[in-house]
Amino acid sequence: MRTLRIAAAVGTALLVGVGPAVSPAAAGPPGGPATGAPLAWHTCVTGPDDESGAALEAAGARCAELAVPLDYSRPYGRTISVALSRIPAADPAHRRGVLLPNPGGPGDPALDLVVELAEVAPDLAARYDLVGMDPRFVGRSTPLKCQWDTGHSMRGAGPNRQTFAATAARARDLAAGCVRGNEGLLAHASTRNTARDMDRVRAALGEPKVSYLGWSGGSYLGAVYTQLFPGRVDRFVLDSAVDPDAYGPGVTRAMGAATEAALRNWAGWAAGRDATYHLGATRDAVLGTVARVDRAATARPLRVGEFTVDSQLLPLLLFLPIRFDTDEDYAGIAADVRVLADAADGRTVTPSPGLLRNLTLVTAPGTGDGTFLLCADRAASRDPETYYRDIQAHRATEPLFGPLTRNITPCAYWPTAPTEAPTRIRNTVPALIVGASGDPRTPYPGQLAMHRALAGSRMVTLDDAYRHLVFGAEGNACVEGAVNRYLLDGVLPTADLTCARTR
Repeated sequence: MRTLRIAAAVGTALLVGVGPAVSPAAAGPPGGPATGAPLAWHTCVTGPDDESGAALEAAGARCAELAVPLDYSRPYGRTISVALSRIPAADPAHRRGVLLPNPGGPGDPALDLVVELAEVAPDLAARYDLVGMDPRFVGRSTPLKCQWDTGHSMRGAGPNRQTFAATAARARDLAAGCVRGNEGLLAHASTRNTARDMDRVRAALGEPKVSYLGWSGGSYLGAVYTQLFPGRVDRFVLDSAVDPDAYGPGVTRAMGAATEAALRNWAGWAAGRDATYHLGATRDAVLGTVARVDRAATARPLRVGEFTVDSQLLPLLLFLPIRFDTDEDYAGIAADVRVLADAADGRTVTPSPGLLRNLTLVTAPGTGDGTFLLCADRAASRDPETYYRDIQAHRATEPLFGPLTRNITPCAYWPTAPTEAPTRIRNTVPALIVGASGDPRTPYPGQLAMHRALAGSRMVTLDDAYRHLVFGAEGNACVEGAVNRYLLDGVLPTADLTCARTR
């Protein structure tokens, strides 16, 4: 199986009350106005420059839109649209249903994920109709676009109260940028509503049950669906699962320690290649180089090509690429750090390709990064002091990434409160959970928490791996075999399984 490189955002990829199972009234009647008409499948190409649509068309996909209630407590009220794509099963004689993949994010579109999944998992594509659904307010679905001066909401808190206050002011401005033009939408962007949309899709397709493959933040959507609609679950696989009791505005808090550990692992790799990167001949020496860059950026912003990198931006530039632990990915991080170290020494530098990509991402204007989904799921503390105290309490153990992952977010200034309590995941629906022991985005303790919450699940662990996303990205025969046996044959492992790293 070729590797599938799913794009996950912050690990929530990123990311308690007891939420009741959805009532018939809340879910909306099966024959309600939002589901009465059959799906009208049409070309996925929207124009001559639509590369995504062309790829879908080439893969044999057709697209459609489904009207769903904006507010499920008012099923006959205002509707919004969710965009769908479908690649029919390649072996219709042995077709067993529909499979919805979701890449997480939160807020990543899923419409064209079916193309890549069909390419890298032909056995699944033979047996299932692959159906992509852009979550509500994402991609080609009814849009919710924030007016931001950046493509990414996260920033480090910096070294002191003054720099923290600056990030708090920035978070307030970002929240305000999501209000304009989105009146009446923000309160309804929750995962619970997306799960309800997903069930409307199932019904519109005429399927009694649905199968699901969700990565990262997509694992939470899958888990919420199992809680709300347990009788409609076929075979669910949750890869790099989040802690279901922590998902929301504070989902990044657990990432600090895990990313520090992943950075140490990378530093050991770089130390073994000191002749190439000249970052240090030991792990501690490489980490010392990173600390020196951090001190330099704190003293004065570094000049990196046309960009400036200060103490608030630097942690994010190191955080973003620490997701996978292949030689290729680690070489990219080393090239980034080499450029930053030279900039710290006052040299004129040109950004490495990875650094240029991330600098452009975080400094160019954007339309939001999925924050609005997190804010709708769970209320955040509105007291800036709670964030500052948390950062200070963890500076010693999480010196680089704690001030980033524990920092205040736009949710602290969100104009709307969640309309429902967070979903409490506690059920015995069968599922397969897959993850890596050293995942820097969805740390392993949170994956185990998901496993406990889904008492009917089995856990497959890729051991000694500091990576986020496993199935389709790692190419591990043990992991791939377990997932395919479940999705194709319905066979869960008889007990939790540990797979050895093979590359």
